[in-house]
Amino acid sequence: MTAYPHLLRPLELGHTTLRNRVLMGSMHTGLEETRDWNRVAEFYAARARGGVGLMVTGGMAPNKEGGVFPGAAGLFTPEDIANHRIVTDRVHAAEGKIAMQILHAGRYAYSPDCVGPSAVKSPISPFPPKELDEEGIEKQIADIATAAARAREAGYDGVEVMGSEGYFLNQFLVTHTNRREDRWGGSYENRMRLPVEVVRRVREAVGPDFIVIYRLSMIDLIPNGSSWEEVVQLAHAIEDAGASILNTGIGWHEARIPTIATSVPRKAFAWVTQKLMGEVSIPVITSNRINTPEVAEEVLAEGCADMVSMARPFLADADFVAKAAAGRSETIAPCIACNQACLDHTFSGKLSSCLVNPRACHETELTYAPAETPRKIAIVGAGPAGLSTALVAAERGHAVTLFDRADRIGGQLNMARMVPGKEEFHGLVDWYETMVAERGIELRLGTEVTPDTVAGYDAVVVATGVLPRDPAIPGQDAENVLSYIDVLRGGAEVGPRVAIVGAGGIGFDVAEYLAHQGESPTEDPELWQREWGVADPAEIRGGLAPEGPQPEASARQITLLQRKSEKLGKRLGKTTGWIHRASLQMKGVQMIGGVNYEAVTEEGLQISRGEARNDPETLAVDTVVLCAGQVPDRSLADALSDAGMPVHVIGGADVAAELDAKRAIDQGARLAATL
Repeated sequence: MTAYPHLLRPLELGHTTLRNRVLMGSMHTGLEETRDWNRVAEFYAARARGGVGLMVTGGMAPNKEGGVFPGAAGLFTPEDIANHRIVTDRVHAAEGKIAMQILHAGRYAYSPDCVGPSAVKSPISPFPPKELDEEGIEKQIADIATAAARAREAGYDGVEVMGSEGYFLNQFLVTHTNRREDRWGGSYENRMRLPVEVVRRVREAVGPDFIVIYRLSMIDLIPNGSSWEEVVQLAHAIEDAGASILNTGIGWHEARIPTIATSVPRKAFAWVTQKLMGEVSIPVITSNRINTPEVAEEVLAEGCADMVSMARPFLADADFVAKAAAGRSETIAPCIACNQACLDHTFSGKLSSCLVNPRACHETELTYAPAETPRKIAIVGAGPAGLSTALVAAERGHAVTLFDRADRIGGQLNMARMVPGKEEFHGLVDWYETMVAERGIELRLGTEVTPDTVAGYDAVVVATGVLPRDPAIPGQDAENVLSYIDVLRGGAEVGPRVAIVGAGGIGFDVAEYLAHQGESPTEDPELWQREWGVADPAEIRGGLAPEGPQPEASARQITLLQRKSEKLGKRLGKTTGWIHRASLQMKGVQMIGGVNYEAVTEEGLQISRGEARNDPETLAVDTVVLCAGQVPDRSLADALSDAGMPVHVIGGADVAAELDAKRAIDQGARLAATL
């Protein structure tokens, strides 16, 4: 008997059977571009061994002009086919199945060679596309069909044709990007001609006994997007053209509505896929913000889809399905949808990984081999860096004692999870608690560590974190001045008018926390849809509410300040920073850069502008919250060094500048792998 009968039920596709209803969705990891095919193969094989029913690779370009960026991977030569065969052979040896995604970027390509239905430039890429003529369109169709045939030759079990997220095929579907008046534009029958013809030609190229998935945009979230009637019409035509499965795409990349970030509710868009159930006879996959087996089971049990797509959860834990099947879901490392090591890396041209699991995409390079000589290791600090070190060291066979002066583990994660939109951090701390017990780590909380405390250990790791930086503002000792720690951890009373000193990640988090009242939209999908202006595409073309975003009013009047004259939030996550800025702007938070903090007075906070510091003004506020950065807490590390004890210093205690959990966890894991 399993807790996940729908999730673990096989799916019959006629010529083949998938062992369960779990798809590892496509992710652009950058692995294929490394040309290290053993590394690529091990990444996918690890997930195959972990029990996933079917995997889809990152997008492979069908030709030069269709690549997301210059040099994007694809199957262009016999050598490419042979290299991909290394991957598919390894996956099949692990009893897995894998499909190759064919992704033509269209106007989203970062290349002057990009092409599209019309010469309409994308707001998120620098080059206007060349409008294709009839011959050019035929070339794109033929190249996509050829890519599918080569995928079969390379040993793939199927292909996914990328038709959503605003990429090439999606661009032909809507008048937003298709201004043509020939047989590829105008009426919807003409605009959908290209994706239908592509699927027909792909099926013709690969034969009947091969999986063909079509990724269908079910809600575009852009002006003049597809209507629901058009979505259904296309779904029917794609099925008739020979698709085996329909996968769900949500929103174009240029849409100004978040679709997969941590502040998006779990299964936020499953209702859209459910609308298609019964309209077609082939299986339908739902996607976006499904990150636990419980949520996945619920989605299937409610009839929202025949199968679920989870991508980033397989970065966090390759053994997701196997652990769920074994009744050990509490040990699944959770995807917190932070984007920090996956999508932020992808869109920065870096190799992807995972904040929670630094081994993701580094399986052959970061290994946790059993220790030849188990040692007795003391780790001081049970925040992200210390926890990461402890888990890996214990996994390798070391005897680990984890100390912290606090009464619970988590460090600054315990502040992060108080912020509306970061509820996933609750699950991360819970997972760490589970794994500390699972690995047999001795936990000594409420302990102030001195050199005597850790005498006798074979190795000492100091992960004591950070302390708030002192901004040295005259008058900051007043009762109306609080630290971010007082606010997020201490629940200090904050007045109705607030000035926040410092607009880094913590400053934005504090602003979000103080602006919030009532239930978090992340916990209430209907409230979240109103906040961001998401509508039913059956009622409103493209799924954009005509009245726009309707956020709840801010609980306070908030001014967010920084010394730098640059745009506030510029240094936040590459793919999530805009969400944090937009959220606060919708709440009416005032953002001011290029200021000097002159003094805290009874009237509020006195500031001036620029180097001249002329014309100081006073912001009339009741409370000033200091979020002016952090400095390493090295007191214990210095004491140990003074006592002549060797010590490893990691995380914020090592370097506090632009500290994030991604770096701390990665540093801890890599240290523990060498101890």
